[in-house]
Amino acid sequence: MWIIIVIVVIIAILLLIAGLYNNLVTLKMRVKNAWAQIDTQLKRRFDLIPNLVETVKGYAAHEQETLEKVINARNTYVTASSVEAKADANNQLTETLKNLFALAESYPDLKANQNFLALQTELSGTEDKIAYSRQFYNDTVQMYNTAIMKFPANLFSGMFGFKEEPFFEISEAEKEPVKVQF
Repeated sequence: MWIIIVIVVIIAILLLIAGLYNNLVTLKMRVKNAWAQIDTQLKRRFDLIPNLVETVKGYAAHEQETLEKVINARNTYVTASSVEAKADANNQLTETLKNLFALAESYPDLKANQNFLALQTELSGTEDKIAYSRQFYNDTVQMYNTAIMKFPANLFSGMFGFKEEPFFEISEAEKEPVKVQF
């Protein structure tokens, strides 16, 4: 009789461990999917940037430094390999795009150019999608990180190779209030 009880307890424990493992795998895959969604929106942004830069070049040829910073920031992201490096490169690109749009303020003809306006609208929509994707990613990472830290999963998560995922955080420069001047 006691052998049957021991076997039932062992089976119950194994089922619990299997359930915990499967839950952690599901959450880990959601984190990867959420990052892929950010990557998709950033790819869309990167596809728009060369068109935007070429449009601006026609109006602001002597503003080469700003244009080069945008291109360099885009290239930095492409070569980044970790989530943290990509997040830093993305923050750098966001800052340089702000400078590019500020540059447009100096060129009234550029602001009225239909190509520029269309690209600016597309980029603005893409930025909104990136913001949503970041929020979704961070929510998913929060659920995953919480799951691997909660008991009893925390007893097995390290053993199975589940580690905390980093949040997508903005740079200190982006936290500063925007300065509006008239």
